[in-house]
Amino acid sequence: MTLLELLEMLSYIVTIVALPLAILTFVLEQRKERQNEEEEIYQRLSDEYREFLKLVLDNSDLHLLRRDGAGHEFNDDQKERRHAIFGILVALFERAYLLVYEPKMDKQTRRMWQSWEDYMREWVRRPDFRDSLTMHLEGEDEEFTHYISELVSEEEKAP
Repeated sequence: MTLLELLEMLSYIVTIVALPLAILTFVLEQRKERQNEEEEIYQRLSDEYREFLKLVLDNSDLHLLRRDGAGHEFNDDQKERRHAIFGILVALFERAYLLVYEPKMDKQTRRMWQSWEDYMREWVRRPDFRDSLTMHLEGEDEEFTHYISELVSEEEKAP
């Protein structure tokens, strides 16, 4: 076997084995990178929700962590703070919707989205939040508005 034949045979081996392996490695790395980015987005959103809950705790006089919180009488300052806090929450929900929600989700994305849907359902069960929702949804993403409105309808029908 001549040197030229040996080099030609090695080039065939590279073409048949190494090139597909390199492509497969590239695709797997891209998938892993995309998954890491999704998890980072989810982590940042979770951190924002944690900060939101700190805000709620700092304003404990508004009774936002109580299911019966809407039954209290609030002064004008408290009403304004509740309105602002609900606005922050709607903005956070919209951001989560835009960054995480997809009509067709893989298992990992579905798992991440489910926790956000649970948060949304928890809040739309509150009459005071639902009452303020219409005003806060003005100008928001149309698909998000439809999505959260559907959640409101489902929760209002639930026993």
